[in-house]
Amino acid sequence: MSEEKAIDPPAAAIPEHRLLDATGLRCPMPVLRARKLMRAMPVGETLVVLATDDAAPADFEAFCRESGHGFGGVEQAGDTYRIRIEKTH
Repeated sequence: MSEEKAIDPPAAAIPEHRLLDATGLRCPMPVLRARKLMRAMPVGETLVVLATDDAAPADFEAFCRESGHGFGGVEQAGDTYRIRIEKTH
């Protein structure tokens, strides 16, 4: 009998390169702090932002669209948003 191998690891098994805890901050601070962090990150690295501002998902989607970085989506747990951004340049 052959063993089956998972093609995609579960999300919990994927290492997160950078984490920005922007909980409690209001617009525009989460995006400004993320932009500053991303300047020092290598291309291809992912930034995960934790935010509680209800405007954050739309703000980060607009930031990615305007900056050209990859928007990896938003997950919500309670009042905290988990936003993934991939540095593309």
